[in-house]
Amino acid sequence: MATSIRLRRLGATAAALAGCGAYALHRHPSVSSSEDGAAPPLDTLRRRISDPLAIVPPRAVQESALIGSSSSNPLDILVVGGGATGCGVALDAATRGLRVGLVEREDFSSGTSSRSTKLIHGGVRYLEKAVFNLDYGQLKLVFHALEERKQVIDNAPHLCHALPCMTPCFDWFEVVYFWMGLKLYDLVAGARLLHLSRYYSAQESVELFPTLARKGKDKSLKGTVVYYDGQMNDSRVNVALACTAALAGASMLNHAEVVSFLKEEAGERIVGKEFDTYAKVIVNAAGPFCDSVRKLADQDAKAMICPSSGVHIVLPDYYSPEGMGLIVPKTKDGRVVFMLPWLGRTVAGTTDSNTAITMLPEPHEDEIDFILDAICDYLNVKVRRSDVLSAWSGIRPLATDPRAKNTESISRDHVVCEDVPGLVTITGGKWTTYRSMAEDAVDAAIKSGKLNAANECLTPNLRLIGGEGWDPASFTVLAQQYVRMKKTYSGKVVPGVMDTAVAKHLSRAYGTFAERVAAIAQNENLGKRLAHGYPFLEAEVAYCARQEYCESAVDFIARRSRLAFLDTDAAGRALPRVIEILATEHKWDKSKQKQEFQRAKEFLETFKSSKNAQFRDGKHK
Repeated sequence: MATSIRLRRLGATAAALAGCGAYALHRHPSVSSSEDGAAPPLDTLRRRISDPLAIVPPRAVQESALIGSSSSNPLDILVVGGGATGCGVALDAATRGLRVGLVEREDFSSGTSSRSTKLIHGGVRYLEKAVFNLDYGQLKLVFHALEERKQVIDNAPHLCHALPCMTPCFDWFEVVYFWMGLKLYDLVAGARLLHLSRYYSAQESVELFPTLARKGKDKSLKGTVVYYDGQMNDSRVNVALACTAALAGASMLNHAEVVSFLKEEAGERIVGKEFDTYAKVIVNAAGPFCDSVRKLADQDAKAMICPSSGVHIVLPDYYSPEGMGLIVPKTKDGRVVFMLPWLGRTVAGTTDSNTAITMLPEPHEDEIDFILDAICDYLNVKVRRSDVLSAWSGIRPLATDPRAKNTESISRDHVVCEDVPGLVTITGGKWTTYRSMAEDAVDAAIKSGKLNAANECLTPNLRLIGGEGWDPASFTVLAQQYVRMKKTYSGKVVPGVMDTAVAKHLSRAYGTFAERVAAIAQNENLGKRLAHGYPFLEAEVAYCARQEYCESAVDFIARRSRLAFLDTDAAGRALPRVIEILATEHKWDKSKQKQEFQRAKEFLETFKSSKNAQFRDGKHK
């Protein structure tokens, strides 16, 4: 029995689509089949994803596949939500040979999934709680997250890496306490250990982290304990998930909003019709908005989400050395704050406070001050509000426990439920465990719809697009074999060096597909940098429009590149050229270009850099 939702396509027309029967259904062959009839599904899938000539299906094809479904020929699963979990569900289901579609109101990773701390971690804080509260549930969460941490890094090696984090100790009790605690963290990781933690003396610590204060809390630094967690480029991992799912056969459509569910008169399963898409099961992976989706099916559905605001700020690179993070183990209110090198800058956060659910959350000035206060006691650098290049807020979709008094006491474990037949909801959890969350959701969907999967879950050992065959030295090929052809303001084309910074950036962002971007820079005269001091190239805009479903200026500055997150003002300066290139790729008229510029400026105003924020003179001038 088919389930259906009504969609509205967003974008240039912002109009509801109808008359959908004229579109033809298109999808890749099932991954359970192979060209030679002998290769197992995983090998077949790996070849398809790593194929240097692989092309993700165009947006129009993806849209027609969704429109082409019908009550007599439904998709197996339709996913609502294009964040990490939603795209993970689409990839998992597609690789099991199921017919899958995904719709996202905004862009892939436009919500919480692009606004994380950028850590792939087991949760040192949760381990501490598990030990002191004798909480087996928290301990199990840490075990599971550490297992998933290694898989995330292995499956997207170009976008993820191990990062050492330094914990300052200002008395000998802290040295012993943190050393023992982090050795336990190593022990829990077991075979999934990244590197062993270790103690460094005060002198060694300052050599490794020159901006670390030798005095803090009116005490002298006794040393530090360094442990390892993972770090990622979160939205690019999310986009890679979407593109990998598309190559695996899923129909992925961003900028498409769910308008309504319709139910059969004869029963309670959700069905429907206005660009109608039919599926046997719908998976609700809408993050903080999952309650809104559930209420489309049942207005009396009890809320599951307790939204929590997490604010981060970005500071110049001199705040932290490349390759070493700092953890403030306990702030004034008992939280943990990280200060981490990220894409050539320093990201610091986070807060954890109750918030309202909104499309574009904004950080409050007191939250920014809280982070600056937390790190200033540990640094010998003057911490200034004017150094904040970007500040953003993300909403964590925590699954609620009615007895919990505040969000910090809520476990970050995920919840899968089916409170309406045909609608499976997955919520809670965290970035690190997105893959196993997706696996649980697909298992539930298969059970709900009695679906026939061709094989078991394949995602534990499946590299994302650009990851197969990549190694850290891959950038040298770009540096040696490509040049950046740049157009001057006078219109003259001049060659430029593919310098190490740009080559490393392209290799890290696009993996083995980086040569495609380099080729565009060389052959289409799009080799100029978009913003001074940043390695992002004009060629990336064209590539992302063609190969990564980049449909708007905000899609590029926020999710395909990370310029909005790294430096809000630099992103604003790059906007005109980004829009000019996208206009060429998508054939926008002048009116559409003006609209894109206005929308992007409004988006950037929610990122409270020192220049677009109104803040009072205070401690951090």
